[in-house]
Amino acid sequence: MSTAALSKPERPAPGDATPAPVTRLHPAAAVATASWNLEAVVSGLRSVRERWRLSQQRQREWGGRELPSREALRNVVAGLCGALFPMRLGPAELRQENEDFYVGHTLDAALNGLAEQVALELDYQQRHGRPDVDAGPDAAARIVREFAAALPAIRELLDSDVEAAYRGDPAAGSVDEVVLCYPGIHAVIHHRLAHQLYRLGVPLIARIVAELAHSATGIDIHPGAQIGPSFFIDHGTGVVIGETAVIGARVRLYQAVTLGAKRFPVGADGSLEKGLPRHPIIEDDVVIYAGATVLGRITVGRGSSVGGNVWLTRSLPPGSHVTQAGLQQEPAAGDGAYI
Repeated sequence: MSTAALSKPERPAPGDATPAPVTRLHPAAAVATASWNLEAVVSGLRSVRERWRLSQQRQREWGGRELPSREALRNVVAGLCGALFPMRLGPAELRQENEDFYVGHTLDAALNGLAEQVALELDYQQRHGRPDVDAGPDAAARIVREFAAALPAIRELLDSDVEAAYRGDPAAGSVDEVVLCYPGIHAVIHHRLAHQLYRLGVPLIARIVAELAHSATGIDIHPGAQIGPSFFIDHGTGVVIGETAVIGARVRLYQAVTLGAKRFPVGADGSLEKGLPRHPIIEDDVVIYAGATVLGRITVGRGSSVGGNVWLTRSLPPGSHVTQAGLQQEPAAGDGAYI
């Protein structure tokens, strides 16, 4: 037994002629010697896994890793963010004279890592309901090559988002502060990357990338959502943007805004129908204030504003200005009210 696991010997009583030092286990060592009955726990977990795989018709069909790795994608996205904004999101020691070298080296590592994850997803899709998916050796490289080619355009879009945040927030001291500090920009960077991956046919990877930002910021943007340039989410916590939402240019959202679905159609077999347009269309130059909820496949017309905590389920014509007080004065729903 290690002496590090022993406490100091107890002192003998005064006058004791033959002291017998008593040693005690350190509490941490006592825990280390406990038995967790791990063999039974491991066996039980294996039985549960096997029952689940049998129920999902996955029994014995695949021996290696089947799904993309969240941790690997976290590293990929960190590299992509550094390559997009090297002097702001890159390493502290980077200097401008080394910028291109850093971007090239970082992109090479990130794109190679991404290609591994794309190959896993394509194989997964082919095994589970998508036999038409090309999971051949060149398919992942082709997708990542197209993704890489889109990065300059993504950076241009993000520049417009950063400018919109700087112009739209009087508390913003600089565009650099916006990139470094604003959770809305963090979420939008992830969304621009995730949306491109979604369009290229790897929706699971796209969703993981989106959820990395969701976990960090509380802003939930589905990678399928289409968002135009100069998009600004102020404060951001609690914002939800659904899969089929379409957002135009120069749109501004505040915290706790929901662009959601009003209802979920059910198919003949009782399961939810997927992929149907069910989220709002927000046209150019719209502002939606904190806590507003906009539901269903409705259109909020160009130049409109939706006040805080408004619950909106009907389309608005261009130039509308809706507040809770205004809605209370609208006619009944059958007479053209917005909610």
